[in-house]
Amino acid sequence: MPDHEAYMLRCIELARLGAGNVSPNPMVGAVIVHEDRIIGEGYHRRYGEAHAEVNAVNDVFAKNSEAKNLLKNSTIYVSLEPCAHFGKTPPCADLIIRHGIPRVVIGCRDPFEAVDGKGIEKLKHAGAEVITGILEKECEELNKRFFTRVRKQRPYIIVKWAQTSDSFFAPADGSKKWISSDLSKQLVHKWRSEEDAVLVGKNTALADNPQLNVRDWAGRNPKRIVIDRNLELPTSLHLFNESVETFVFNALKTDVQQNIKYLQLEDFDHYLPQLICYQLYISDIQSVIVEGGAKTLRLFLDAGLWDEARVFNAPVLWGEGIKAPILKGNLAEQHQLGPDTLQIIQNATL
Repeated sequence: MPDHEAYMLRCIELARLGAGNVSPNPMVGAVIVHEDRIIGEGYHRRYGEAHAEVNAVNDVFAKNSEAKNLLKNSTIYVSLEPCAHFGKTPPCADLIIRHGIPRVVIGCRDPFEAVDGKGIEKLKHAGAEVITGILEKECEELNKRFFTRVRKQRPYIIVKWAQTSDSFFAPADGSKKWISSDLSKQLVHKWRSEEDAVLVGKNTALADNPQLNVRDWAGRNPKRIVIDRNLELPTSLHLFNESVETFVFNALKTDVQQNIKYLQLEDFDHYLPQLICYQLYISDIQSVIVEGGAKTLRLFLDAGLWDEARVFNAPVLWGEGIKAPILKGNLAEQHQLGPDTLQIIQNATL
């Protein structure tokens, strides 16, 4: 009896290698097994390029002179339902059928309208045995960003901050004051490389002049987002150096100046985070880290527009400042990072 879960775990492991490079597509891994031996594997490496199933089949041909015959007696494991439509690449369900792979084991169904069961039905209609729901929960968790975008028509939203032992997370006078350790800072840069964009408010941009890049980690820089209602930020800030695509949400104009996109929102006083999320959704932004400041974080938290909070608790005392938010959520993970304790909290109301 094949160990379906073990092979699906390998699919998930492979899929994660595409983090930060495949959005707005999902992360997908594929493993091809012949007589309880992996003969090929692959993952979706980059948006617009070959899907996991294609790379796995190509891996079989690269490693085996009898690839055609092996495939006709193999099982392909895929963390997400194979696509059944022409997009940037041809349908993966057709590829599986063309090579005569008789058994397909799928982690979870793809909620995207152009797929959503159609890949499974196409495979069954062609005579393949299809097994679904293997480590389904884990496969859905892998692509929580993609699933959120498809199902809720908005990006997956991560709120992030550091707080002191006495629960302050910003100085009352608006000055810049670092709380967490260098190790925590490095982890934040890793996170940035994995998400589509980072968002800050005007006050944070002025006080910190952040670069919002991944200089302390090897990876691609995220897109940048800033809220500047009256376009008061000086263009000498790092945010406007045009090194990456930058969105400026404001109340005055819509314009594109090279890598800077000014997006006018007609109503800044009502549903501001919802309007921002919709604009990001139609711009193919699949995930956002909201990094501050205090006013901007509370804007999203008060609207209930967050999926996950990442909170660093540092062993320092301030005695005064702006109090950190109190979240209603479920503690999903807790880790020790040098002197800091990291808590990852999931929104309990979604």
